[in-house]
Amino acid sequence: MEAETLALAHELDFSILALFWRATLTVKIVMMMLIVASFWSWSIIIQKLIGYRSARSQAARFDESFWSGEPLDELFDSIGPTPNSPGEKVFFAGMVEWRRSHRDDGRLIAGAQARIDRSMDVAIAKEAEEMNRGLSFLASVGSTAPFIGLFGTVWGIKTAFEQIAIAQNTNLAVVAPGIAEALLATGLGLLAAIPAVVFYNKLSADSDRILGGYEAFADEFATILSRQLDE
Repeated sequence: MEAETLALAHELDFSILALFWRATLTVKIVMMMLIVASFWSWSIIIQKLIGYRSARSQAARFDESFWSGEPLDELFDSIGPTPNSPGEKVFFAGMVEWRRSHRDDGRLIAGAQARIDRSMDVAIAKEAEEMNRGLSFLASVGSTAPFIGLFGTVWGIKTAFEQIAIAQNTNLAVVAPGIAEALLATGLGLLAAIPAVVFYNKLSADSDRILGGYEAFADEFATILSRQLDE
């Protein structure tokens, strides 16, 4: 009996593809959902890593231009009507409101400082929305993928026990394939969840640092304009 069981076990294919094709329809759907979620998570991760790196380099270049001593009006004119980098957009929003706050006689309209601050805050909020887009999906995958995989495992084990009862045979060759197929769902769930959680934490921290830099620049710029208002 043991020799027959070992011979039957050796004939079974325990590769990932074989386990997938032998799984029930419900478990296959669970596995496909986890695979798609994993690929989607990695696409977001790669996109954000590249985007955040570009945002840091653009911020560094703009800071260099801003603090180079070039007059603000000339810097504003050189940027043009379509600013490219987030730092330029924050500066552009403040300068547009600064110029709109001047009357024809050169005097400033009352409340200019508050409007300039609000304009830059709105620009930063738009950049924050764009920068954090997709991170909520990573958080969702990180928190739900293990449970989705566990559901597939529970369903697969239930099916395996049903097959054991039908066959009325508890040999390892009968039990092992169904359990292996079921456990594959949990493995895929963890494979999708672990990178999503790790990179969600990293990207959230990177986003906070980048946005903090924009807010610090907006405060410094507002201070400069405040001095000119006082003068």
